[in-house]
Amino acid sequence: MKLKEFHFELDERFIARFPSDKRDESKLMVVNRSTGEILHKKFKDILEFINEDDFLVVNNSKVIPARFFGSINDKVVEMLITEKIDDNTFKVLTKPAKRFKLGERVYIDDDVFGEIIEFGKRGKRVIRFNRNFDSIIKYGYAPLPPYIKRRIDEAREFKDYDLNRYQTIYSKNFGSIAAPTAGLHFTEEIFKKIREKTNFIEITLNVGEATFQKIEVEDIDEHKMGREEIIIPFEVRDKIFKLKEKKNLIAVGTTSVRSLETLALLNPDKEKFYSELFIKPGFEFKMIDKLITNFHLPESSLFILVSAFAGLDLMKKAYKIAIENDYRFFSYGDAMLII
Repeated sequence: MKLKEFHFELDERFIARFPSDKRDESKLMVVNRSTGEILHKKFKDILEFINEDDFLVVNNSKVIPARFFGSINDKVVEMLITEKIDDNTFKVLTKPAKRFKLGERVYIDDDVFGEIIEFGKRGKRVIRFNRNFDSIIKYGYAPLPPYIKRRIDEAREFKDYDLNRYQTIYSKNFGSIAAPTAGLHFTEEIFKKIREKTNFIEITLNVGEATFQKIEVEDIDEHKMGREEIIIPFEVRDKIFKLKEKKNLIAVGTTSVRSLETLALLNPDKEKFYSELFIKPGFEFKMIDKLITNFHLPESSLFILVSAFAGLDLMKKAYKIAIENDYRFFSYGDAMLII
């Protein structure tokens, strides 16, 4: 299939720069794959669509404060840590890349700095800091996607707010450079009510560049996903497979989908394994019965995944209706339940 088939027009005003005031007050679109019916709800109404014949699987990875503002020769620059090489050395996306020259120092505080030691393509650099990871993350900001457009002054004003809201309530150990955003809508109250009704299982996919990398080929069959780390303890794996025999699996987020479908395909002999799975139309889902997700970028691997699950025509119809009804899009936006 051609990438352009997954294009849709979206005015910038539909992109959510801030989340709803309360996590569960975001809108929820419910899309029925069998009938094509579309309902409009609030996320707190999701309990109406979850029963004892379902169980949920969520990604509990915690977002690293991986975005940094710094200076090179008194010029403001930005960095996004994408990979830890050792406790002081990281692969970093830089902006503007032209300022990050070999041997230059980038300061994030008066006595905290990194040295550019290696060049990469498309703004990537390897930077070695004079402090370890635990020491520098206190200077970090939530790694909000660029389309949210936090200016440096705004990022500083909302630093604590974003570090809290760009994190699920069930997040565990630091590992991701982007949030599993479908989970941002859950509250402790909803969490408790679901547990009273059915099973709520946690797995981990540490979100990296692969989840949001731009597709740059015309034919999507030629796209290669990057590698991301998945951790599913054996006892959790066994529980998922046993529940799957008698219940419907509701995946919370596309990262949970990729984790579970990779598990089914590889049946790895280790608790920690890796996914390079690109889910596109024609993919045979072995694990997922229902999906909670956000509204995604046009021509993204995430929109392609939900189109593979629900059908491209139905997804384009649903997105058109979402625009007509002022749904908010992307990471801080509204939610969709596909049943």
